[in-house]
Amino acid sequence: MKMTTLSDGTKVFCLRKPEAKMLDHHVDGYLQNGISIKEGDIVFDVGANIGIFGVRAIQKAANVEVHCFEPIPAIAAVLRQNAELHGKGRFFVHQCGVSSENSSATFTYFPNTPALSTLHPEQWDDNPGAFKDAVKGTMKNPPEGMNWMKWIPQAFSGVIASYLVSGSQKVHCELKPLSAIIDERNIDRIDLLKIDCEGAEWDVLLGIKDEHWPVIKSMVIEVHDLNGRLKNMRELLKSKGFGNLNEERESGLEQTPMYNLFAQR
Repeated sequence: MKMTTLSDGTKVFCLRKPEAKMLDHHVDGYLQNGISIKEGDIVFDVGANIGIFGVRAIQKAANVEVHCFEPIPAIAAVLRQNAELHGKGRFFVHQCGVSSENSSATFTYFPNTPALSTLHPEQWDDNPGAFKDAVKGTMKNPPEGMNWMKWIPQAFSGVIASYLVSGSQKVHCELKPLSAIIDERNIDRIDLLKIDCEGAEWDVLLGIKDEHWPVIKSMVIEVHDLNGRLKNMRELLKSKGFGNLNEERESGLEQTPMYNLFAQR
């Protein structure tokens, strides 16, 4: 475990310093199309990784409460350290994945790029060019303070992609449905539900009981648009009362199947 300093001087614990800066680089991408964090909000972050979004959420407004979900033990350990450092009793860590039912599953953990650890490695195996394109896009649009990435020849994107996913490990993790957490914690509202769980986003939504959908006021979901998933998600959210839906690709990811879907009531 290491510590690094983000662009504004915020110190965070991390596993890999460049990745912490990359995670911070994506925070503003989630807060678009009317999605915001206000005083007293309750924020759920599914696929929280080391908790950069949670740290920034607490900094955005007073009295924000954050619940972060991360199944991989090595990553969750860092998340807990960031919760202790920044949370002030308002940053809660749940070491579990979120799915459609109570169960367990084997995740693929990538030590060289922990943020891509996933329950669904087949999404990259079935389309290896997509990950290479994501690396190439990041090289074109690097985080603040990492502009040196622009000078790396694009031809090296394949080599970098191969290195990042090398040395993967299988890790057995607990899964819980979101509704179970809502019941356990007596949550009466979720002002923002952020979902970024590397291909498992559909199962997360299936784990929300009908009576709990009205609790959720707004959502931002990273969608891997495979087999019509983006269209299906839009239809599901409309049926649950979300009338304001927008989607966009982050800069640098235009050649990948990844979208951010924004939803508000």
